Amino acid sequence: QVQLVESGGGLVQPGGSLRLSCAASGGIFSIYVMDWYRQAPGKQRELVARISSAGTTDYTDSVKGRFTISRDNLKNTVFLQMNSLKPEDTGVYYCHAIISSGPLPPLRQYWGQGTQVTVSS
Repeated sequence: QVQLVESGGGLVQPGGSLRLSCAASGGIFSIYVMDWYRQAPGKQRELVARISSAGTTDYTDSVKGRFTISRDNLKNTVFLQMNSLKPEDTGVYYCHAIISSGPLPPLRQYWGQGTQVTVSS
C-alpha cells in the first residue's frame, strides 16, 4: 500500500523559511510526477510546484523565485524549500504523486495527509 508522509510544516514569521519533505513508501515501482498543492482557508486547493521524474520543474506564478521543489529519486522523497514566506502562503500543504506499482499500467495518484504552514507575525 503506497503512502505519502509529509513533514516540515509549522509557524514562521513573514520573510522566514521552511522546508517541507514528503516520503513515498510501500509497493513502489516508479514515481512519475511529484507535486505540492496547498489549500488556504475558504479557498480551493491549488498547485504550487511540480517536478517530473527527469527533474523538470514548474511553479505557480506567486511562488516563483521564492520556492524550490526538488526530489531524491533514490529515497522516493520530494522537498519544497520555501523562502521569503508571506502571510498569503498560509495553508495546508499536500504532497501528491503519480506512481506505478509494477512495470505495466495502471498509474495511480496518491495524496499525503497534509501539513499546516502558517506565516504570521
